[in-house]
Amino acid sequence: MRMSQTGDVWWKSAVFYCADVETFQDSDGDGIGDLRGMTERIEYLADLGITCLWLMPFYPTAGRDDGYDITDFFGVDPRLGTHGDFVELVRTARSRGIRVIVDFVMNHTSDRHPWFRSARRSVDDPYRQHYVWSATKPRSSKAEVVFPDQEDSIWERDDKTGEWYLHHFYRTQPDLNVANPAVQEEISRTLGFWLELGVAGFRIDAVPFLFATDTYPGSEPGGFNPQRYLKDVRDFVTRRLGDAALLGEVNLPYDQQKDFFGGADGDGLNLQFDFIGMQRLYLSLAREDARPLADALRVRPHLDETSQWANFVRNHDELTLDKLPMAERKEVFAAFGPDPGMQLYGRGLRRRLPTMLGGDERRVRLVYSLMFSLPGTPTLFYGEEIGMGENLDIEGRLAVRTPMQWDTGPNGGFSSAPKRRLTRPLPTGLSAPEHVNAADQRQDPASLWSFVRTLIRRYRQMPQIGWSEVEVLDHAVPSVLAHVCRVDQWRLLALHNLAAEDAVVTLELGRVPEGSVLRDVLDGEPDVELPPSGRVELRADGHRGRWLRVLAPGEQAYA
Repeated sequence: MRMSQTGDVWWKSAVFYCADVETFQDSDGDGIGDLRGMTERIEYLADLGITCLWLMPFYPTAGRDDGYDITDFFGVDPRLGTHGDFVELVRTARSRGIRVIVDFVMNHTSDRHPWFRSARRSVDDPYRQHYVWSATKPRSSKAEVVFPDQEDSIWERDDKTGEWYLHHFYRTQPDLNVANPAVQEEISRTLGFWLELGVAGFRIDAVPFLFATDTYPGSEPGGFNPQRYLKDVRDFVTRRLGDAALLGEVNLPYDQQKDFFGGADGDGLNLQFDFIGMQRLYLSLAREDARPLADALRVRPHLDETSQWANFVRNHDELTLDKLPMAERKEVFAAFGPDPGMQLYGRGLRRRLPTMLGGDERRVRLVYSLMFSLPGTPTLFYGEEIGMGENLDIEGRLAVRTPMQWDTGPNGGFSSAPKRRLTRPLPTGLSAPEHVNAADQRQDPASLWSFVRTLIRRYRQMPQIGWSEVEVLDHAVPSVLAHVCRVDQWRLLALHNLAAEDAVVTLELGRVPEGSVLRDVLDGEPDVELPPSGRVELRADGHRGRWLRVLAPGEQAYA
């Protein structure tokens, strides 16, 4: 790779940070985070090393799905600010070297959206075909709905016309008919609008639901093909902004994800979350056995030069385990969420990593070291850098969407409002702000925040990680994941021991020049000399990660 390429395909070596405006920083004391508050904290993100801020929905909403039930794709929720506030946020972030992408929800609207209000008036309404209707109730099962605790069908009868409309999410979120050219035109207008306001791209919500029937996308000859449409979307945004990025939420098996990248041509989504790798990571953590994750990494598809995997530990939803067989899912539940109140929908956990690991910061650091060492783009959910916990008293997925904990002051520094007016209550106990907050950790070089900052710094100093192919190395210790990031002649060896017991592993790195060494780029331990054969024996301390650059004589660890 050439260093100049990293500017053309910036998302391959970026560090993403997902934040909810409503829970990040309240600037006016009403108990609700806002765009001005987010702008005030841009310096914090720049200090941490973030290069791309992903904003969860901030649009006008009916308030039934934490902002994802949108009533106006062009608007800003007045509780959170104005378009002017948004532009100031984007401008301020850009001045600190941070791009901004926004959530774009193109698969459904709120039932209070003007389009749907019009559509339900009559079967002949001009907006009727913006949605998916059936004169008779189609077959459906509870397994098809996204929220099985609230819905038992993906079809809902509308009393006004007596027809049924499609909704994979809540019944108050009717699915858009994305196959309709008029809807596609509205989507382009919306994307173009936010690009003009300075965004660098979009995180596209629930991509597999971008089709009108409950068959796999593209399965009907001559029918609507979402992969082809995603290519059209990518063509549109790159015409408007040459280096715009599309990050897709595609929770499907690897082979189907490859389709949404655009197949061999790579002309679909630019990035997709590695849901398979994430779920296998938790199975490996539960077993203290690296092999489930190693197996996933070995079959993770090779991508074209402009495409990328987004690596993550958890996101803003339930920590889904839906791609694990039930027996394996139960193993993870038993290890990290044995109480039914910690689980959700029978498929996921509503907890954050530190509480799942019993507050063991050594293991927490191990996990983030592993995530940042994998080829791909690391993606953090706000508060992960300080080890925030959840509040299980809050309903459903919102348990992990608590206010950001800035300091030990009232409301953790999030808001000056009375506690009863906060958008959501803070965690208590050992996860409360007096124990976990950004201000204290930023002053402590031994804190989790400082460790994550170091990981980000090393990742950014070695952009080759994001451009690498992953090579999982064979050895005899099941608890240790040993992988090499490789691009051209550049190599980084990473060791992560998921068990508490120390281990020694023997690895075959392949031929190296005489005088080559392994240099520790995280902890500064002494170099390990490499014989020309590349065969080496290394220590892997329990619950610890190591990053080791393979250096030929005269070569530097990083720029």
